Amino acid sequence: MEKNSNNYCVILAGGRGKRLWPSSRTDRPKQFIDFFGTGKTLLQTTFDRMAALLPKENIYVCTCREFDTLVHEQLGELDDEHILYEPVNRNTAPAVAWAGVTIHRRCPEARIVVVPADQIIFNEEAFCKDITDGLEFAAGKDFILTMGIKPSRPEPGYGYIQMGDHTLKDNIYKVQSFTEKPEREFAQMFMDSGEFLWNTGIYIVDVNHLRKFFIEVIKDLPHRLADLLEMQSKEEVDAYVNMHYPAYPNLSMDKAALEMSEDVFVMCCSFGWADIGTWHAIYECMQKQENDNVVIDSEVILEECKDNIIKLPKGHIGVINGLEGYIVAEQGDVLLICKKSDSSSLIRKYVNEVGIRYGEEYV
Repeated sequence: MEKNSNNYCVILAGGRGKRLWPSSRTDRPKQFIDFFGTGKTLLQTTFDRMAALLPKENIYVCTCREFDTLVHEQLGELDDEHILYEPVNRNTAPAVAWAGVTIHRRCPEARIVVVPADQIIFNEEAFCKDITDGLEFAAGKDFILTMGIKPSRPEPGYGYIQMGDHTLKDNIYKVQSFTEKPEREFAQMFMDSGEFLWNTGIYIVDVNHLRKFFIEVIKDLPHRLADLLEMQSKEEVDAYVNMHYPAYPNLSMDKAALEMSEDVFVMCCSFGWADIGTWHAIYECMQKQENDNVVIDSEVILEECKDNIIKLPKGHIGVINGLEGYIVAEQGDVLLICKKSDSSSLIRKYVNEVGIRYGEEYV
């Protein structure tokens, strides 16, 4: 397949992944681990997936300076010019804004696809088609296109996009509304209505519209990343970003695009998708084994166990009897055994408690 040189990608890889603790740790979050035992980390899998669609030299990674070594180890072919190190964590919207200007400096006709580094894509062929169609649809247009997936269950941990008016293209709709992580009863209503799609966090946009969009959304700040377009050297750009980036709001791309803009459309996509943000979400999307257990790349003996998710380190063997509805996750010096149904709130609590009581090295 011939790759369009105007197509670019931004991989968001700066997250901390605390909801998947202890497998995901502060010094090596989930995007930098081989979570499923495939031989590739989530970041490497995402990079390879996008490199199949567009030129490798058109891929940029946004991350934190502290993950510099991990990124270079895992993406050795990516030069430092294509790694954007956020001086401080300001969520995903400022990261996308900075990456957008960086790409604009190189290619004023660019179309950009923004992808998180920590997703599961089940149908690579369908993903390739949907992303390619989306890039063609968004070229030269004044809107943002987000990729949505028809819900298969009432998942309260996901965002829900309501489809509005239909466009001239079969599977693309105006975004009517957006609800982030609704209660389960509302998630069920959304699913039953047939009007809502899961938000994948994948965005496609023309680089010129992206610039105008961010100038409008972050209009109250005196220093905008758009100023970077006028600068000549990378050193000048880096100094400017280090000085002004901390003044940017802690704003997610989801909120910026889906709640603060009217010029946004959603494509109903056909590739299978899952966000691996929580243990519960991973359990729901994975193929179940005997007695509805999910065992991720681990050696275990299970007896009278049901409805559990288990992930142990290589070289460790788990023998478990009589457990139902639990997470059993071990990494390094931490073992977590926790009710799956309450895991999101409990893990946040335990991460904080462990850090205070035993030290941040255990987080």
